[in-house]
Parts: sequence; C-alpha cells; structure tokens
Amino acid sequence: MGFTCGIVGLPNVGKSTLFNALTATAAADAANYPFCTIEPNVGRVAVPDERLAVCARLAKSAEIVPTQLEFVDIAGLVRGAARGEGLGNQFLSHIREVDAIAHVLRCFADGNVTHIEGSVDPIRDTETVETELMLADLESLERRIAQIEKRAKGGDKDAKDLLALAERSLAELRDGRPARAAGNGGEERRLFQSLGLLSSKPVLYVCNVEEASADKGNAYSDQVKQQAAKEGAAAVVLTGAAGAASVRLDAAVLRSHLPGSVLGEATPMSGVDDTDIPPPTTLAARDAYAAAGIGPGDLDVVECQDTDAARELLGYEELELCAPGDQGRLVDEGATSLGGRLPVNPSGGLLSKGEPLGASALGQVVELTRQLRGEAGPRQVDGARVALAHTVGRGANASVTILSA
Repeated sequence: MGFTCGIVGLPNVGKSTLFNALTATAAADAANYPFCTIEPNVGRVAVPDERLAVCARLAKSAEIVPTQLEFVDIAGLVRGAARGEGLGNQFLSHIREVDAIAHVLRCFADGNVTHIEGSVDPIRDTETVETELMLADLESLERRIAQIEKRAKGGDKDAKDLLALAERSLAELRDGRPARAAGNGGEERRLFQSLGLLSSKPVLYVCNVEEASADKGNAYSDQVKQQAAKEGAAAVVLTGAAGAASVRLDAAVLRSHLPGSVLGEATPMSGVDDTDIPPPTTLAARDAYAAAGIGPGDLDVVECQDTDAARELLGYEELELCAPGDQGRLVDEGATSLGGRLPVNPSGGLLSKGEPLGASALGQVVELTRQLRGEAGPRQVDGARVALAHTVGRGANASVTILSA
C-alpha cells in the first residue's frame, strides 16, 4: 500500500525545490515569487527494501514491485486561507487528501529571495499555517457534530464513538491546539481519519537553511526543533532553495569483471575468453547514458579516473568520448582542456591530489556538483549542465555517475 505526503508551507519557502529533489525531476516550477505552484505537482518514488528480494526468491516471483511513496507539492498558503484568501480553498482541499505533511519553513535570511511576510520567522510561519488548518477544522467539526449527535442518539455505536472523538477534537481546537493533540491510537485511528481533519495529519518540519548551515542548522532551525519537540513531532535540516541550483542524479551504474561478482561477466581471470566483452567502464557508461537519456555528445564536463596519464587516455575511449585510438587528436585539439568543448578533470584529477586513499568517487561528485551550480571558481566550465564522474578499482570494477542541473 502506498503512502502520500503533502509538501506544504507559505509561498516561496522552497516547497517545489524540495519536491524536485525528492522525486529527481524538474516537474515543479521553482521561482522567486509567491504562488508559482497553482495545481499540485505529484511525483512517486519507489521505496527500496532488501527484504523484497529475499521474499521474491523464496516465492519464485517473476517481478518485484516495491511500494511507492507519493509526494504532492501543494500551493502556498497565506493568512486567511480558511476564508479563501490566496489559493486557500485549493490548498486546504489538497491537504485533506494526503496521509502526512512535510511543512517546509524558511530558515535563512537573503534579501534576494522574497518572503511573503517581509521577514524571516519560522515559528510565526508555523503558527500561520497551523492556525489556518485549525480554523478550517473548527468550522468543519461545528457543522458536522450535530449530524453525528443525531446518529448517536439513534443507537449507532460507531456514531457514539465518533461523537466522543469529535467532541474531544473540538475542545482541543477551541483551546488553540491542533486536532492531533486529541490522540488517535488503536481503534480510534480509523474513526479519526473519517473526520477528515486537516490538523490531525502527522507533521515533519523541514528547515530550509543556507548552504553554510546544512550540516548543523542555525538559530532559526534550532527554534523549529524546540517547537517540534514540544509537539512530539520531528524536524530535519536541509538546504536547497537558498539560491543553490538544484542538481539531479540522473544515473549511477557499477559494472564489474571480477569472477564471482553479482555484477560480473566472464574474464580471463575466471578462465573464460572475454575478447568480445567490452571493458567494465564501457558497460557502465552505456548503461548510464541509456538511463539518463543522453549520449557522450551531451556531456559538458567530465571527472575521469587518472591514476596515471595512460589511465585517463584509456578512459576517453572506454567512455566513448572519442573513437577508438583517437585520444591523441582529442588532446592535441585542446578539447579536454578548460575552455575546450569537453573539459576533463578541471579539478586536476587524482594526479593533482597525489592519488589519495579515500572516497575519490565522492570527491568527483562534489566537484561536478560545484560545476553544475556555477561555484567552481577559476575551474568553472562555462554553461555546464550535464556532467559525468568515472572511477575504476582493481582494473575490473567501474562506476559511472551522471548529474545534471
């Protein structure tokens, strides 16, 4: 069974940017002005579970279909939404249909990014959204409770239980607390859901901070965490809408020629002739190009394994950046230099770093993310939109990652 999470918040706090990152798409318009999302964007993400493979093997299943997590990017809310202000009526109706809420809060100061209230105050923003949900619930319950009372007096047991829960929720709302404060465990959960109360949804607070605070948060996000703890809710810190360009992971492929590997093909190491089998780099590159829907000619910048000069030149051919044996011409033309048509290793590659022991493939991805965001300084490749990272290990393993902005 799937699960639906609505991404909510004031206009222009980073909801659509979060949606695009979670669903690895650019389906949602993310712009620096209120109400750039009118109709909700919907994206589904498969939830991997290694237990499925075990179950499939035991049951001899022909196909594995993981559960789906559905994200809904909902239009921004403003004060007065419960009375129909802004896009309030649309906003509230879309929230009613989700199972949980990810409440995005702006926790960074930037004069270039407008805030609909004119200043940054995530606690105020939390209260604005929560108040509008509670007002809508209050109106809904006051209208429905008479009908529930009538059914309960007629002897309907479910109606009696529902009436008790509705009265408890109404008391919380009148005291300025969300309906979820009434509690809804065990058998009550089904009845509580039937009330369709907006403020009954479980909430995750998403603190959108500036990039420098992405690891530990800042004073604004600390306030949100304290507020979440009081409510028994959770809060997370991320960055994505504070001016940083969104970078998507389009493909990540690992291929191996090692004998016995689950990824392996036949090789001389396993005593089998492999003269017709392409190198693992080529296998990984072809799969990655196909998954990303591009070809080598679409690349703007490459970080290629270069444990020595020969390894880098071999990578040009194996990644199909040039025809077999054409590496020399590519270099002579300056095509792979900064300013050329396809710069390779603008970071200086592993050779410039002394080939350190460590997560070199991760270092490549960090460099390319900076390139795609335009943050690489003197190494910047003009107009970089599509990037490829390539690394090898033991000569028989290769990974290829493709990113885009």
